[in-house]
Amino acid sequence: MNQALSAHLPALQVIVPLLAAPLCFLLRRPSLAWPFAFVVTLCTFAAAIALFNQTADGTVLSYHMGGWEPPWGIEYRIDRLSSLVLLLVSGMAAIAMLYAGASVAEEVPRDRQILFYTAFLLCLAGLLGMTITGDAFNLFVFLEISSLSTYILISFGRDRRALTSAFQYLIMGTIGATMLLIGIGFIYMMTGTLNMADLAERLPPVYETKTVRAAFAFIVIGLSIKLALFPLHIWLPNAYSFAPSVLTVFLAGTATKVALYALIRFVYTIFGGDFAFGQVPLQYILLSMAVLAVFSGSLYAVFQASVKHALAYSSIAQIGYMVIGVGLFTVAGMSAGLLHLFNHAIMKGCLFMAVGCVYLRYHSVSIETFKGLGRTMPWTMAAFVIGGLGLIGMPLTSGFVSKWYLVLAALDHGWGGFVLIATIMGGSLLAVAYVWRIVEAAYFQDPENDENVEAPLSLLVPTWILALATIYFGIDTHLPVNAATGAALDLLGGTQ
Repeated sequence: MNQALSAHLPALQVIVPLLAAPLCFLLRRPSLAWPFAFVVTLCTFAAAIALFNQTADGTVLSYHMGGWEPPWGIEYRIDRLSSLVLLLVSGMAAIAMLYAGASVAEEVPRDRQILFYTAFLLCLAGLLGMTITGDAFNLFVFLEISSLSTYILISFGRDRRALTSAFQYLIMGTIGATMLLIGIGFIYMMTGTLNMADLAERLPPVYETKTVRAAFAFIVIGLSIKLALFPLHIWLPNAYSFAPSVLTVFLAGTATKVALYALIRFVYTIFGGDFAFGQVPLQYILLSMAVLAVFSGSLYAVFQASVKHALAYSSIAQIGYMVIGVGLFTVAGMSAGLLHLFNHAIMKGCLFMAVGCVYLRYHSVSIETFKGLGRTMPWTMAAFVIGGLGLIGMPLTSGFVSKWYLVLAALDHGWGGFVLIATIMGGSLLAVAYVWRIVEAAYFQDPENDENVEAPLSLLVPTWILALATIYFGIDTHLPVNAATGAALDLLGGTQ
């Protein structure tokens, strides 16, 4: 029984949340929907842990849906890169769902809560499917599943601006998905296959064709929109700011990370690094956009009056750090980029959870609201400070580890590397500015009321899980560093 279950874990990773979504809707009672959804996310997390352990030594798992051999059938393919992202997505989903009980009850009208949990499970299934599939068109299908459910989830925010934010995201997301689909159609037209491994073998003979180059451009731009890479980021700030708190936590920790994973998969696995960085000047494009993302996102964050908006713009900057690592086209750079992908999800999840705790008490997330919260909400603000220190890159936090690896990777690139190092340092200094504005209000200004209004334990527990993880992975770096390095070696082999 255990062996049979283990053999079908790749399929179960996606099928469980996909089938659970309509079952959740049929429950008809919000009091049952939350524990049901929480159990489902724990099951997906357990499956992801098992797959991560199976691939930790470099083993690649190939699961053939319906018993059809690839490239004719759809293949689920799990290597060290996909297993790391699966672990991150399912883990963040489980922690976010632990947080969701009290948060959703407060922020989402009762008659919509079942729909919220249903859409959440569909979004999770889509993100997991994007990560695990070995079929290019199947990736697009799962992208649409996650995107459509995300548009619905954002619209559940109590602020009326949530509707316009969801619509803006829908427009931008549709443009990105359409461009991705056009690119996939072009490469299918040139190769006659959609299997990623098969595409990697069939594309080299037709690299010089205009069709393949156009396909590459469409795919990179389409996924860059989903990634919110500057200047294609305009959907992200409002989507994060006006969505329900638990959704902001989940999106910040997973959505852009999976989009970056998809970009890496297309660029490195399907087209190949030699084409993307040799025959096409992708490196200069990615690094230029990443540098602009770090500075523009950080500067915008400094001048925001809303803490959620500040953290949302901060995410644009942090995406820039990840893209710097990916764009270096070295094992060290890719390792650093993937490491920051993992660490940023934890840090930003902690910060948005802390902000959600404040929103629960005050129904506002302006910096004015944070005055004196160091005294009235000490545990919430302590967790916020830990997440903020990680964002800055202070030693003994996970943010320091990934930024240190980025600096080491950039050192190998001569004068260009020094520009990247200056960008990393400059972005960290700007992070000090926008984090300090919030900390200064919380600890050095008087509250309007000295009454203790600490968040309930049901919100503090998941918040502190991520706060402690921010510290733990800043001290014991074994798991994320080894996983990121192994994934980078799989992608680039001997490229240095």
